[in-house]
Amino acid sequence: MNLDELTIKFSSSTEKQRKAIFSTLFIAGNKLQTLFDNHIPGVSLKQFMLLSIVRQSKEQLTFTQLGNLLGCSRQNIKKLADVLMKKGFITIQQSPHDTRAMCICPTEKVNDFYKNDFSEYQEKLKYLFEVYTDQEIETLFTLLSRLYAGIENLEKKVADESRKEI
Repeated sequence: MNLDELTIKFSSSTEKQRKAIFSTLFIAGNKLQTLFDNHIPGVSLKQFMLLSIVRQSKEQLTFTQLGNLLGCSRQNIKKLADVLMKKGFITIQQSPHDTRAMCICPTEKVNDFYKNDFSEYQEKLKYLFEVYTDQEIETLFTLLSRLYAGIENLEKKVADESRKEI
């Protein structure tokens, strides 16, 4: 079975399209992670995403805040941060706003990484989107932004059901 056959198989109803979209999100994520992990030196895709958020943030973010942004647990952020600290990309400091919380701060090595190591691959990332028109990019951006609302809705429903079981 190839992609065209799968597309035809799942295009006959909204229910099948929902299943296909869900599967596509999972598969696309795996493919992107594999491509990234095999071609970017020094960091994994998950480490890269953490560095990107830390680098773009105007304020120091706690492990919990970063976990919420990346869709993972505080413990996962801590594991990623420990590896990145050992590699010299970040420091971990006490939050200036909450003495119980820890924050991640980028080092100069992060800027060097983005300027030198990552810039070559960033050019290659353009290939991911060159198959789209500007209008399609805008539509995709809007729809993916809406996907977050769907995820939040699912999280709320699952949490509500969990509370009912207790």
